[in-house]
Formats: sequence, structure tokens, C-alpha cells
Amino acid sequence: MRGLFVIPIAACVFAGATAAIAEEQAVKLKPAAGVDLVEANCTACHTLDYIEMHAGLLSAATWNAEVTKMIKAFGAPVGEADAKAIADYLAKNYGS
Repeated sequence: MRGLFVIPIAACVFAGATAAIAEEQAVKLKPAAGVDLVEANCTACHTLDYIEMHAGLLSAATWNAEVTKMIKAFGAPVGEADAKAIADYLAKNYGS
């Protein structure tokens, strides 16, 4: 009898989580040179919330280190020129 309740409960939890996700506001990045590269490359692995969460907290060197980490540690397929443009965009628009 207990097993009969597991599936309906799991379905309700999943439905609630899906509704919460649907209500989230999409992050709108500041329009500037490089924003298209950030949107195209960074969102392949994570949301843009990470950028807003760190806005004003990271220096240009730290943003550069973050972009390098995403490429070297996590395998983000970003070329050298694009990586520089992404780091520059993040530093200029979201740096400390």
C-alpha cells in the first residue's frame, strides 16, 4: 500500500518544481561588446544568474581567472580570442 503513494507524491513534487522554474525571471545582461559571446558560451553550462551574483565583487583579474577555469577545468569549448572578449565584457560590466 505504501508504494502506491510514492509515484503520485513524486509527480506533485516534480510539477511544483517545474512551476517554480517557469516563474523565474530571465537574466538580462547589460548590452555591450561581447554580450553575445557571453550569452552563447556561458549558458551552454549554467545560467546567467552566476554573473549577476558576482556583479561588483570580482576584479578584472578574477573574471579572467573564472573564464580560464571554465575552459581549462570544466572543458568549455571557447577559443582564446572569444575567452578574452568574454573576460573583458565581464570585467567592464560586472567587475569591481
